Amino acid sequence: MQSKIAHAAERKAFSVAIDQILKAGTGDDREQKLQHGVAMAEKLLKDVAPGVVKGIKTGLKPGSKWENWFFDVIDKTDPHVLRTAILNGGYEGGFRGFRTCMENAVKYGCNVPWIILFDPTSACNKHCVGCWAADYGNRLNLTYDECDKLITEASALGSHLFMLTGGEPLVRKGDVLKLAEKHSDCLFNIFTNASLVDDKFCQRCQELGNIVFSVSLESYEPSVNDGRRGDGSFQEVMRAFDLMRKHGLLFGTSTAYTRANTERVSSDEFFQLLVDKGCRWAWFFHYMPVGEGANADLMPTKEQREYMFHRIREVRGFEGGFPIFAMDFQNDGEYVGGCIAGGRIYCHVNARGDVEPCVFIHYSNVNIRDASWLDCLHQPMFQAYRKHYPWNNNMLQPCPMLENPALLPKMVKEAGAHSTEYVTPEPPEAVQARTTPYAKNWAPTAKKLWLEEHPTGKKEFEDEVNNLSGEEKVRRMNEHDAEREAVLD
Repeated sequence: MQSKIAHAAERKAFSVAIDQILKAGTGDDREQKLQHGVAMAEKLLKDVAPGVVKGIKTGLKPGSKWENWFFDVIDKTDPHVLRTAILNGGYEGGFRGFRTCMENAVKYGCNVPWIILFDPTSACNKHCVGCWAADYGNRLNLTYDECDKLITEASALGSHLFMLTGGEPLVRKGDVLKLAEKHSDCLFNIFTNASLVDDKFCQRCQELGNIVFSVSLESYEPSVNDGRRGDGSFQEVMRAFDLMRKHGLLFGTSTAYTRANTERVSSDEFFQLLVDKGCRWAWFFHYMPVGEGANADLMPTKEQREYMFHRIREVRGFEGGFPIFAMDFQNDGEYVGGCIAGGRIYCHVNARGDVEPCVFIHYSNVNIRDASWLDCLHQPMFQAYRKHYPWNNNMLQPCPMLENPALLPKMVKEAGAHSTEYVTPEPPEAVQARTTPYAKNWAPTAKKLWLEEHPTGKKEFEDEVNNLSGEEKVRRMNEHDAEREAVLD
């Protein structure tokens, strides 16, 4: 395990390297300088994420769509914000964080996530149709001290990426800023309706540099968006985008696609609006029929899901599409090794303190108010995830609830976990019954799409590193420390 002194030195070296790469993105000869930066990144990341390196080299070719995107990010993002986001997210979260989390997973015999979602509150200032928060109010909150303890203990194990959900996290705006200031080596991604974003708040985020935003948006049409979220909601988002861009912040969108809106939220009009407003990413989440008001009829049809599979790849392609990084978390499972929940890559802590495998899987054995973070990671529910993963070889069927519904009751029973639903707790068998028809309907399409891209039925990597286990990757990284230090020097 790396010492604090060695960590500080490495962080400093990466900071200098990041400055050099960002500086390469400015000036008249920035194309030539950028290629030097790409070569440096290749040497630093070759034993960590060679697939990422390949994507960077392909995407940042002179005159390419993504090179222009990169230059635009540099030109329009506050330098402190951009540098801090890359250093905390890329180095602390991805490079060093991944390594430390893998080492601790081996050391402690449990999954150690390098991304953590947590809900500071269940409260929300909106009353969106179909959302339980409107009725449940502000009854559930993690105190500042509880949030601070979670971040402190998780950071010690290597986790430096935190995503804040809710409710509406900015109901607790003061505490969010206080946490970001104290944990200045972490990156915080806030999922928000943006209605509470104002100039003073953006100014403070600019000063801190370690807060980015994923804003909820469901249409390019004001009336459609407001029909669910309330009158004026669309204009609130547009105003927030303008304020964030004014202060040089990094932001994108978060959208749930359903049977009713799939085509609208993936249209040219929608993406053009996001690009025009300065959004850098667009996260898409498949509707999950869980919680109060769960409605299986809102799940996309198999035709719509197949359409999204192709559409998101088209949008973010090396050519064509739009200059915005789009990701569909259900259809892009192959890029993260399938299901990322249960602490393998991420987990969720709700506003009551229950530690859940996923924001959509509401079963747990532990609460952060009763146990250390490491003890929470050892809970039987997470160990069941660790034992049974991977569910199958087809990463277009990544979820133990949506595409492999028989697995969820099996793991809950094996772990002796209880329901953590806020409003209407339900047994996992009820969730299984709700999602089984969808799973059966999607399976043939998933098989067809998967075999078209992976004829052997398994994900085959071109490079050796991605075929290694996490433990083997860490060993390889340790072996190449001296080489990496030479690059940083």
